Amino acid sequence: MLKSQRPAQRRLFLKTGLLGVISVSIPQLITANPSHITIPTANNEVFHRYPSIDDEIVAEVVGASHFKLERVMQLVNKRPELSRATWDWAFGDWETALGAASHTGRRDIAKFLIEKGARPDLFTFAMLGHYKAVKSMIEASPGIQRIQGPHGINLLQHAEAGLRTAEGDKQKEQSRQLIDYLQSLGDADISLSPGNMSAEEKKAYLGDYRYGPGANDGLSVKLNMRDMLSLGKLGKSGGALYPLDDGSFAYNGTSSVRISFQLEDDKVTGLTIHEPDLVLRANKA
Repeated sequence: MLKSQRPAQRRLFLKTGLLGVISVSIPQLITANPSHITIPTANNEVFHRYPSIDDEIVAEVVGASHFKLERVMQLVNKRPELSRATWDWAFGDWETALGAASHTGRRDIAKFLIEKGARPDLFTFAMLGHYKAVKSMIEASPGIQRIQGPHGINLLQHAEAGLRTAEGDKQKEQSRQLIDYLQSLGDADISLSPGNMSAEEKKAYLGDYRYGPGANDGLSVKLNMRDMLSLGKLGKSGGALYPLDDGSFAYNGTSSVRISFQLEDDKVTGLTIHEPDLVLRANKA
């Protein structure tokens, strides 16, 4: 079993005490506006990768961009840079805030993020039903229609999500025109199969898997909203697992990761994650 060394999650930005006081000159202390002076205490900490934005804030804005317009507006109005927030859900399953709004068909969230500086891409234009833009991009770069979006969601599915939330005849007609075009290509809907495992077969995999003694050193296999096996952090839901022909699983659209399960006497006893630079074994609790 291999265990990554985790950097300290927090650190003090400044330390108080004599050294902290003498680092500021007497004239500065006399002339400075007291309202602009912050003296950190033991509980006044900053993100360990400061001045990068805190991971928790980045994860929240990307997560909220799936369906919570009000919360997205609260976060992004305060800090417009968050309109371009990007999060790795696991194993390189990268997703932007705009990408989240795009695959869920949230036109309102997508338009707000773009107004604040988000960078629209092929998947955004597909969701918005911009037929001419998508067609010209594919003609300029043949084959890009096969690229998958966040979580392995394909280009056609983005267009279909846009149709579901289209308002008015014009938007609906544009989305239908785009969908017809993408279907005519024959390869804009490539995706992994969810498989046909029975409920009893899936049940054998469910549970917690530990790879170390730490409180968070583990993973959980659960069923997601589509009744598929999913892998997430210990006690939490995660990305879908897609069964492959060799008995292993692919994780949510990531191509370089394979997950295999160990069985003894027809019982699942553990799992192994195979990454390009890491092989991690976890035992079922």
